[in-house]
Amino acid sequence: MADSATDPAANGNSVNSLKGNAQAAFNQLSSGPVAQNVKDQGAKTTAEFSNLANARQTPTQPAATGQPLTHYHSFFSELLSWNNPRASAIAYASVVSLIFVARYLDLIRYTFKLTYLALGVTVLAEAAGKATIGTGLATQLRPRKYYTVPRETLDSLIGDFHELINFFVIESQRVFFAENVSVSAVAALGAFLSYYLVKIVPYWGLALISTTLLFFVPLIYTTNQELIDHYLKQASDVVESQTVQLRQVASKHTSQATEITKQYMGDYTAKAQQMLRGRSASPEAASKPAQSNLKESDFPKAPKEDLKGHQEEESSEEESEEEPLISA
Repeated sequence: MADSATDPAANGNSVNSLKGNAQAAFNQLSSGPVAQNVKDQGAKTTAEFSNLANARQTPTQPAATGQPLTHYHSFFSELLSWNNPRASAIAYASVVSLIFVARYLDLIRYTFKLTYLALGVTVLAEAAGKATIGTGLATQLRPRKYYTVPRETLDSLIGDFHELINFFVIESQRVFFAENVSVSAVAALGAFLSYYLVKIVPYWGLALISTTLLFFVPLIYTTNQELIDHYLKQASDVVESQTVQLRQVASKHTSQATEITKQYMGDYTAKAQQMLRGRSASPEAASKPAQSNLKESDFPKAPKEDLKGHQEEESSEEESEEEPLISA
């Protein structure tokens, strides 16, 4: 037994057998159903991301103003429609992870920490290399040519960023000017609820709620489209019938109010004409003296004796004046 334990051939055989067993186990695992399922899911995920990237096409239908939309309209429409469920789920998980990272990790502080650790390691490696072997380790690891961003890549990034900005600018204007009334109504409702939720919910909580609604409301609609469309049609029919009824009632009351207004206007017109005719009287009627309502008893009586004496004096004077004419 001691010889077998110290025999190199036996040890080599045991090592080879262990390697063979490990290789067989690895082959079994790699070709098993679990590994095959992982490979299939990976291939499907890659294909869905390719479909999502290919969906970045400028839509054929322009905006209400006739302006062409950006290719991000097609991209986000494809992403939120869950036509590629794996890609949409990964995008939702990524956004939620970023929200939690921004909430619970101090990114700026950790960025500074990573920066000083990296610079400290390179400085120590360079100093230690020069002190021991005469050549810095950082110098040996330095590339022959520093990496630069190609102009084509930079132009592509700037173009994508420009399209992304225009996507948000155009969509905000389309929502504000109610190009789609239902979308504008939902946005108004969301802003109204956010105005009150911001008092009790932190900003990261609002971002999480908004992201969840943005991703899962279209999913719920697509999975229950027939049922939702049925209830929406019923609600639309009820609203339409009530609208027609209100129009009929409003038309009836409007016609009645119009008739009453015409009647009053006719009466007022007739009265105004009568008043104008009464003021413009004829010349004969204007030349007649106006009848007075005064009575004889309203005036004081004149003295009769003084009037008789005055008349006698006047008559005697007239006689005295006539006498010389007769004698002549």
